[in-house]
Amino acid sequence: MKLYDELVARGLIAQVTNEEEISKLINEGKATFYIGFDPTADSLHVGHFMALCLMKRLQMGGNKPIALIGGGTAMIGDPSGRTDMRQMMTKETIQHNVDCFKVQMSKFIDFSDDKALLVNNADWLLDLNYVDVLREVGAHFSVNRMLTAECYKQRMEKGLSFLEFNYMIMQSYDFYALFQKYGCNLQFGGDDQWSNMLGGTELIRRKLGKDAHAMTITLLLNSEGKKMGKTQKGAVWLDPNKTTPFEFFQYWRNVADADVIKCLKMLTFLPLEQIQEMEKYEGSELNKAKEVLAYELTTLVHGEEEGKKALEAARALFSSGNAENMPTADITAEDLKDGVIDAISLLVKSGLVTSRSEGRRAIEQGGVTVNGEKVTDIATSYAPEAFADEFVLKRGKKNFRKINFVG
Repeated sequence: MKLYDELVARGLIAQVTNEEEISKLINEGKATFYIGFDPTADSLHVGHFMALCLMKRLQMGGNKPIALIGGGTAMIGDPSGRTDMRQMMTKETIQHNVDCFKVQMSKFIDFSDDKALLVNNADWLLDLNYVDVLREVGAHFSVNRMLTAECYKQRMEKGLSFLEFNYMIMQSYDFYALFQKYGCNLQFGGDDQWSNMLGGTELIRRKLGKDAHAMTITLLLNSEGKKMGKTQKGAVWLDPNKTTPFEFFQYWRNVADADVIKCLKMLTFLPLEQIQEMEKYEGSELNKAKEVLAYELTTLVHGEEEGKKALEAARALFSSGNAENMPTADITAEDLKDGVIDAISLLVKSGLVTSRSEGRRAIEQGGVTVNGEKVTDIATSYAPEAFADEFVLKRGKKNFRKINFVG
Protein backbone atom coordinates (compact mmCIF):
# COMPACT_ATOMS: atom_id res chain seq x y z
CA MET A 1 0.00 0.00 0.00
CA LYS A 2 1.38 3.40 -0.98
CA LEU A 3 1.70 6.13 1.64
CA TYR A 4 -1.18 8.28 0.43
CA ASP A 5 -3.47 5.26 0.26
CA GLU A 6 -2.50 4.39 3.82
CA LEU A 7 -3.39 7.90 4.99
CA VAL A 8 -6.81 7.46 3.40
CA ALA A 9 -7.24 3.99 4.92
CA ARG A 10 -6.41 5.37 8.36
CA GLY A 11 -9.11 8.02 7.99
CA LEU A 12 -6.67 10.92 8.21
CA ILE A 13 -7.57 12.93 5.12
CA ALA A 14 -10.59 15.25 5.04
CA GLN A 15 -10.22 17.56 2.01
CA VAL A 16 -7.65 18.01 -0.76
CA THR A 17 -7.23 20.56 -3.53
CA ASN A 18 -5.94 18.07 -6.12
CA GLU A 19 -5.82 14.44 -5.04
CA GLU A 20 -3.87 13.21 -8.06
CA GLU A 21 -1.07 15.75 -7.63
CA ILE A 22 -0.95 15.47 -3.84
CA SER A 23 -0.84 11.67 -3.84
CA LYS A 24 1.96 11.74 -6.41
CA LEU A 25 4.02 14.20 -4.34
CA ILE A 26 3.57 12.23 -1.14
CA ASN A 27 4.14 8.78 -2.63
CA GLU A 28 7.31 9.90 -4.41
CA GLY A 29 8.66 11.67 -1.32
CA LYS A 30 8.66 15.04 -3.12
CA ALA A 31 6.37 16.95 -0.79
CA THR A 32 7.88 19.83 1.15
CA PHE A 33 4.95 20.49 3.43
CA TYR A 34 4.17 22.66 6.39
CA ILE A 35 1.82 22.61 9.35
CA GLY A 36 1.35 25.66 11.54
CA PHE A 37 1.31 25.71 15.33
CA ASP A 38 0.21 28.83 17.19
CA PRO A 39 2.18 29.11 20.45
CA THR A 40 -0.77 30.03 22.66
CA ALA A 41 0.51 27.88 25.56
CA ASP A 42 3.89 26.61 26.78
CA SER A 43 3.11 23.04 25.76
CA LEU A 44 1.61 21.19 22.83
CA HIS A 45 -1.50 19.15 23.63
CA VAL A 46 -3.52 16.26 22.23
CA GLY A 47 -5.11 18.66 19.75
CA HIS A 48 -1.68 18.94 18.06
CA PHE A 49 -0.98 15.24 18.36
CA MET A 50 -2.41 14.07 15.06
CA ALA A 51 -0.54 16.78 13.14
CA LEU A 52 2.74 15.67 14.72
CA CYS A 53 2.02 12.01 13.93
CA LEU A 54 1.20 12.93 10.32
CA MET A 55 4.45 14.86 10.00
CA LYS A 56 6.33 11.85 11.31
CA ARG A 57 4.57 9.52 8.85
CA LEU A 58 5.34 11.72 5.87
CA GLN A 59 8.95 12.24 6.89
CA MET A 60 9.38 8.46 7.17
CA GLY A 61 8.17 8.36 3.54
CA GLY A 62 10.95 10.70 2.40
CA ASN A 63 8.99 13.96 2.48
CA LYS A 64 10.30 17.11 4.15
CA PRO A 65 8.32 18.68 7.00
CA ILE A 66 8.34 22.34 7.93
CA ALA A 67 7.00 23.04 11.40
CA LEU A 68 5.83 26.63 11.33
CA ILE A 69 5.59 28.28 14.72
CA GLY A 70 3.13 31.17 14.58
CA GLY A 71 5.09 33.73 16.55
CA GLY A 72 3.66 36.43 14.30
CA THR A 73 0.10 35.17 13.79
CA ALA A 74 -0.19 34.50 17.54
CA MET A 75 -0.09 38.27 17.99
CA ILE A 76 -3.34 38.47 16.00
CA GLY A 77 -5.24 35.33 17.03
CA ASP A 78 -7.00 32.74 14.90
CA PRO A 79 -10.81 33.08 15.10
CA SER A 80 -11.36 29.52 13.81
CA GLY A 81 -13.57 27.49 16.11
CA ARG A 82 -13.88 30.30 18.63
CA THR A 83 -16.80 32.39 19.81
CA ASP A 84 -14.71 35.05 21.53
CA MET A 85 -11.47 36.92 20.90
CA ARG A 86 -8.20 35.38 21.98
CA GLN A 87 -6.24 37.06 24.73
CA MET A 88 -3.31 39.09 23.37
CA MET A 89 0.14 37.80 24.33
CA THR A 90 3.45 39.60 24.76
CA LYS A 91 6.46 38.87 22.54
CA GLU A 92 8.27 37.42 25.58
CA THR A 93 5.45 34.96 26.34
CA ILE A 94 5.26 33.90 22.71
CA GLN A 95 9.03 33.31 22.53
CA HIS A 96 8.95 31.22 25.71
CA ASN A 97 6.17 29.07 24.25
CA VAL A 98 8.08 28.70 20.96
CA ASP A 99 11.13 27.42 22.85
CA CYS A 100 8.99 24.83 24.66
CA PHE A 101 7.45 23.66 21.37
CA LYS A 102 10.88 23.03 19.84
CA VAL A 103 11.78 20.50 22.53
CA GLN A 104 8.51 18.59 22.23
CA MET A 105 8.45 18.51 18.43
CA SER A 106 11.92 16.97 18.31
CA LYS A 107 10.45 13.79 19.79
CA PHE A 108 8.41 13.31 16.63
CA ILE A 109 10.39 14.99 13.87
CA ASP A 110 14.04 14.53 12.88
CA PHE A 111 15.46 18.03 12.35
CA SER A 112 19.01 16.83 11.73
CA ASP A 113 20.83 17.25 8.41
CA ASP A 114 18.15 19.52 6.95
CA LYS A 115 15.58 16.66 7.03
CA ALA A 116 13.05 19.07 8.48
CA LEU A 117 12.81 22.76 9.26
CA LEU A 118 11.48 24.68 12.23
CA VAL A 119 10.64 28.27 11.32
CA ASN A 120 8.85 31.15 12.99
CA ASN A 121 6.59 33.39 10.92
CA ALA A 122 7.51 36.32 13.15
CA ASP A 123 10.72 36.43 11.10
CA TRP A 124 8.83 37.81 8.10
CA LEU A 125 5.44 38.99 9.37
CA LEU A 126 6.76 41.45 11.96
CA ASP A 127 8.85 43.28 9.37
CA LEU A 128 6.07 43.77 6.83
CA ASN A 129 5.13 47.29 5.80
CA TYR A 130 1.40 47.84 6.22
CA VAL A 131 0.93 49.79 2.99
CA ASP A 132 2.92 47.18 1.06
CA VAL A 133 0.72 44.42 2.47
CA LEU A 134 -2.43 46.27 1.44
CA ARG A 135 -1.13 46.82 -2.08
CA GLU A 136 0.72 43.57 -2.73
CA VAL A 137 -1.40 41.08 -0.78
CA GLY A 138 -4.72 42.65 0.18
CA ALA A 139 -5.56 43.40 -3.44
CA HIS A 140 -5.85 39.64 -4.09
CA PHE A 141 -8.49 38.98 -1.42
CA SER A 142 -12.23 39.46 -1.82
CA VAL A 143 -13.94 40.59 1.37
CA ASN A 144 -17.22 39.07 0.17
CA ARG A 145 -15.54 35.72 -0.29
CA MET A 146 -13.69 35.92 3.02
CA LEU A 147 -16.96 36.50 4.88
CA THR A 148 -18.33 33.21 3.57
CA ALA A 149 -15.59 31.33 5.44
CA GLU A 150 -16.99 29.28 8.32
CA CYS A 151 -14.44 30.66 10.80
CA TYR A 152 -15.71 34.20 10.19
CA LYS A 153 -19.40 33.36 9.96
CA GLN A 154 -19.33 31.88 13.45
CA ARG A 155 -18.01 35.14 14.85
CA MET A 156 -20.13 37.67 12.97
CA GLU A 157 -23.01 37.58 15.46
CA LYS A 158 -20.81 38.37 18.47
CA GLY A 159 -18.51 40.68 16.59
CA LEU A 160 -15.38 40.07 14.57
CA SER A 161 -12.51 42.48 15.11
CA PHE A 162 -10.55 43.84 12.15
CA LEU A 163 -7.47 42.43 13.89
CA GLU A 164 -8.79 38.86 13.59
CA PHE A 165 -10.18 39.51 10.12
CA ASN A 166 -6.56 39.76 8.97
CA TYR A 167 -5.71 36.25 10.16
CA MET A 168 -6.59 34.60 6.85
CA ILE A 169 -4.38 37.05 4.98
CA MET A 170 -1.47 36.42 7.35
CA GLN A 171 -1.78 32.62 7.10
CA SER A 172 -2.01 32.88 3.32
CA TYR A 173 1.11 35.04 3.31
CA ASP A 174 2.90 32.34 5.33
CA PHE A 175 2.33 29.79 2.57
CA TYR A 176 3.43 32.33 -0.04
CA ALA A 177 6.63 33.08 1.94
CA LEU A 178 7.43 29.41 2.56
CA PHE A 179 6.85 28.59 -1.11
CA GLN A 180 9.41 31.21 -2.10
CA LYS A 181 11.95 30.59 0.67
CA TYR A 182 11.92 26.81 0.92
CA GLY A 183 10.00 25.45 -2.07
CA CYS A 184 7.11 24.46 0.19
CA ASN A 185 4.48 23.00 -2.14
CA LEU A 186 1.92 21.58 0.28
CA GLN A 187 0.13 22.78 3.41
CA PHE A 188 -1.58 20.59 5.99
CA GLY A 189 -3.96 21.73 8.66
CA GLY A 190 -7.09 20.92 10.61
CA ASP A 191 -10.35 20.64 8.73
CA ASP A 192 -11.41 23.97 10.26
CA GLN A 193 -8.49 25.68 8.46
CA TRP A 194 -9.69 24.95 4.92
CA SER A 195 -10.61 28.52 3.99
CA ASN A 196 -7.29 29.90 5.25
CA MET A 197 -5.37 27.26 3.34
CA LEU A 198 -7.21 27.92 0.09
CA GLY A 199 -6.32 31.58 0.54
CA GLY A 200 -2.64 30.59 0.48
CA THR A 201 -2.88 28.47 -2.66
CA GLU A 202 -4.78 31.27 -4.40
CA LEU A 203 -2.24 33.91 -3.36
CA ILE A 204 0.62 31.81 -4.75
CA ARG A 205 -1.26 31.30 -8.01
CA ARG A 206 -2.09 35.00 -8.38
CA LYS A 207 1.33 36.36 -7.36
CA LEU A 208 3.64 33.71 -8.82
CA GLY A 209 1.53 31.91 -11.41
CA LYS A 210 2.39 28.55 -9.85
CA ASP A 211 0.45 25.73 -8.22
CA ALA A 212 0.62 24.81 -4.56
CA HIS A 213 -1.62 22.36 -2.75
CA ALA A 214 -3.54 22.00 0.49
CA MET A 215 -4.85 19.04 2.44
CA THR A 216 -6.83 19.05 5.65
CA ILE A 217 -6.54 16.45 8.38
CA THR A 218 -9.66 14.95 9.88
CA LEU A 219 -10.29 16.53 13.28
CA LEU A 220 -9.87 14.12 16.19
CA LEU A 221 -13.47 13.85 17.40
CA ASN A 222 -15.02 11.30 19.72
CA SER A 223 -18.17 9.33 18.91
CA GLU A 224 -20.26 12.23 20.25
CA GLY A 225 -18.70 14.67 17.79
CA LYS A 226 -16.65 16.54 20.40
CA LYS A 227 -12.94 17.28 20.09
CA MET A 228 -10.80 14.77 21.96
CA GLY A 229 -8.07 15.83 24.34
CA LYS A 230 -10.15 17.49 27.04
CA THR A 231 -10.79 16.33 30.60
CA GLN A 232 -12.47 17.90 33.60
CA LYS A 233 -9.05 19.30 34.52
CA GLY A 234 -8.61 20.84 31.06
CA ALA A 235 -6.39 19.93 28.12
CA VAL A 236 -4.34 16.73 27.93
CA TRP A 237 -0.83 18.15 27.52
CA LEU A 238 2.29 16.57 26.05
CA ASP A 239 4.42 18.21 28.75
CA PRO A 240 4.85 15.65 31.57
CA ASN A 241 4.84 18.47 34.12
CA LYS A 242 1.32 19.44 33.04
CA THR A 243 -0.09 15.97 32.35
CA THR A 244 1.91 13.14 33.88
CA PRO A 245 2.76 10.14 31.69
CA PHE A 246 0.37 8.06 33.77
CA GLU A 247 -2.48 10.55 33.38
CA PHE A 248 -1.73 10.66 29.65
CA PHE A 249 -1.86 6.85 29.55
CA GLN A 250 -5.11 6.77 31.49
CA TYR A 251 -6.75 9.26 29.14
CA TRP A 252 -6.28 6.90 26.21
CA ARG A 253 -6.96 3.79 28.30
CA ASN A 254 -10.38 5.24 29.12
CA VAL A 255 -11.55 6.26 25.63
CA ALA A 256 -15.00 5.08 24.66
CA ASP A 257 -15.35 1.65 23.04
CA ALA A 258 -16.60 3.34 19.86
CA ASP A 259 -13.40 5.44 19.57
CA VAL A 260 -10.56 3.02 20.27
CA ILE A 261 -10.12 1.55 16.76
CA LYS A 262 -10.34 4.98 15.15
CA CYS A 263 -7.62 6.28 17.49
CA LEU A 264 -5.41 3.27 16.79
CA LYS A 265 -5.68 3.92 13.05
CA MET A 266 -5.16 7.67 13.18
CA LEU A 267 -2.54 8.02 15.90
CA THR A 268 -0.44 4.88 16.20
CA PHE A 269 2.14 3.45 13.83
CA LEU A 270 0.90 -0.11 14.22
CA PRO A 271 0.30 -1.95 10.94
CA LEU A 272 -3.26 -1.66 9.67
CA GLU A 273 -3.48 -5.45 9.54
CA GLN A 274 -2.86 -5.65 13.30
CA ILE A 275 -5.48 -2.98 13.98
CA GLN A 276 -7.98 -4.73 11.73
CA GLU A 277 -7.59 -7.83 13.89
CA MET A 278 -8.49 -5.72 16.94
CA GLU A 279 -11.60 -4.51 15.12
CA LYS A 280 -13.00 -7.99 15.74
CA TYR A 281 -12.80 -7.50 19.52
CA GLU A 282 -16.07 -7.23 21.40
CA GLY A 283 -17.09 -6.39 24.95
CA SER A 284 -14.33 -6.68 27.53
CA GLU A 285 -11.85 -7.65 24.80
CA LEU A 286 -11.82 -4.00 23.75
CA ASN A 287 -9.94 -3.24 26.95
CA LYS A 288 -6.95 -5.02 25.40
CA ALA A 289 -7.11 -2.66 22.42
CA LYS A 290 -7.37 0.35 24.73
CA GLU A 291 -4.31 -0.81 26.64
CA VAL A 292 -2.38 -1.15 23.37
CA LEU A 293 -3.51 2.34 22.32
CA ALA A 294 -2.50 3.91 25.64
CA TYR A 295 0.89 2.19 25.69
CA GLU A 296 1.74 3.06 22.09
CA LEU A 297 0.86 6.73 22.46
CA THR A 298 2.50 7.16 25.87
CA THR A 299 5.68 5.58 24.50
CA LEU A 300 5.56 7.82 21.45
CA VAL A 301 5.29 10.99 23.57
CA HIS A 302 7.24 10.11 26.71
CA GLY A 303 9.53 7.25 25.71
CA GLU A 304 9.49 3.48 26.21
CA GLU A 305 10.48 3.58 29.87
CA GLU A 306 7.59 5.88 30.83
CA GLY A 307 5.24 3.85 28.64
CA LYS A 308 6.13 0.67 30.54
CA LYS A 309 5.84 2.41 33.92
CA ALA A 310 2.39 3.71 33.06
CA LEU A 311 1.29 0.30 31.82
CA GLU A 312 2.51 -1.40 35.00
CA ALA A 313 0.88 1.24 37.18
CA ALA A 314 -2.44 0.88 35.39
CA ARG A 315 -2.35 -2.89 35.83
CA ALA A 316 -1.42 -2.44 39.50
CA LEU A 317 -4.60 -0.45 39.96
CA PHE A 318 -6.66 -3.57 39.35
CA SER A 319 -4.45 -5.96 41.24
CA SER A 320 -2.51 -6.17 44.48
CA GLY A 321 0.69 -5.30 42.66
CA ASN A 322 3.20 -2.60 43.49
CA ALA A 323 1.89 0.95 43.17
CA GLU A 324 5.35 2.50 42.79
CA ASN A 325 4.57 4.07 39.42
CA MET A 326 1.11 5.32 40.28
CA PRO A 327 0.33 9.05 40.20
CA THR A 328 1.06 10.61 43.57
CA ALA A 329 -0.20 13.42 45.77
CA ASP A 330 1.78 14.92 48.63
CA ILE A 331 0.36 15.79 52.05
CA THR A 332 2.20 18.24 54.32
CA ALA A 333 1.85 19.20 57.96
CA GLU A 334 -0.07 22.29 56.86
CA ASP A 335 -2.82 20.01 55.52
CA LEU A 336 -3.38 18.49 58.97
CA LYS A 337 -5.95 19.70 61.46
CA ASP A 338 -5.41 18.56 65.04
CA GLY A 339 -2.76 16.18 63.75
CA VAL A 340 -4.96 14.40 61.19
CA ILE A 341 -6.52 14.90 57.76
CA ASP A 342 -10.09 13.84 57.09
CA ALA A 343 -11.05 11.71 54.09
CA ILE A 344 -12.91 14.51 52.30
CA SER A 345 -9.94 16.88 52.58
CA LEU A 346 -7.69 14.10 51.33
CA LEU A 347 -9.86 13.63 48.25
CA VAL A 348 -9.75 17.37 47.51
CA LYS A 349 -6.02 17.67 48.16
CA SER A 350 -5.25 14.70 45.92
CA GLY A 351 -7.26 16.18 43.04
CA LEU A 352 -9.68 13.25 42.86
CA VAL A 353 -12.55 15.67 43.52
CA THR A 354 -12.86 19.40 42.97
CA SER A 355 -14.90 20.28 46.07
CA ARG A 356 -15.76 19.02 49.55
CA SER A 357 -19.37 18.45 48.53
CA GLU A 358 -18.23 16.26 45.64
CA GLY A 359 -15.98 14.34 48.03
CA ARG A 360 -18.80 13.85 50.51
CA ARG A 361 -21.07 12.44 47.79
CA ALA A 362 -18.34 10.11 46.54
CA ILE A 363 -17.91 8.60 50.02
CA GLU A 364 -21.65 8.39 50.73
CA GLN A 365 -22.18 6.60 47.40
CA GLY A 366 -19.52 4.02 48.25
CA GLY A 367 -17.11 5.11 45.54
CA VAL A 368 -13.98 5.71 47.67
CA THR A 369 -11.47 3.13 48.87
CA VAL A 370 -8.12 3.16 50.66
CA ASN A 371 -5.86 0.23 49.81
CA GLY A 372 -8.88 -1.64 48.48
CA GLU A 373 -11.07 -1.08 51.55
CA LYS A 374 -14.18 1.05 51.17
CA VAL A 375 -14.39 4.30 53.13
CA THR A 376 -17.89 4.34 54.61
CA ASP A 377 -17.75 7.25 57.07
CA ILE A 378 -17.22 10.85 55.93
CA ALA A 379 -15.64 11.54 59.34
CA THR A 380 -12.82 9.06 58.71
CA SER A 381 -9.43 10.71 59.25
CA TYR A 382 -5.79 9.73 58.97
CA ALA A 383 -2.68 10.55 60.96
CA PRO A 384 0.75 10.95 59.26
CA GLU A 385 1.70 7.40 60.25
CA ALA A 386 -0.99 6.04 57.93
CA PHE A 387 1.02 7.25 54.95
CA ALA A 388 4.28 5.63 56.04
CA ASP A 389 3.48 2.49 54.10
CA GLU A 390 1.69 2.21 50.77
CA PHE A 391 -1.48 4.34 50.85
CA VAL A 392 -3.56 4.21 47.68
CA LEU A 393 -6.64 6.42 47.59
CA LYS A 394 -9.10 5.49 44.87
CA ARG A 395 -12.28 7.11 43.61
CA GLY A 396 -14.45 5.05 41.29
CA LYS A 397 -12.86 2.37 39.15
CA LYS A 398 -10.20 4.36 37.32
CA ASN A 399 -9.10 7.39 39.38
CA PHE A 400 -6.53 6.96 42.11
CA ARG A 401 -3.51 8.48 43.85
CA LYS A 402 -0.68 7.15 45.93
CA ILE A 403 -0.57 9.49 48.95
CA ASN A 404 2.78 10.54 50.43
CA PHE A 405 3.29 12.50 53.65
CA VAL A 406 6.22 14.84 53.10
CA GLY A 407 6.20 16.61 56.48
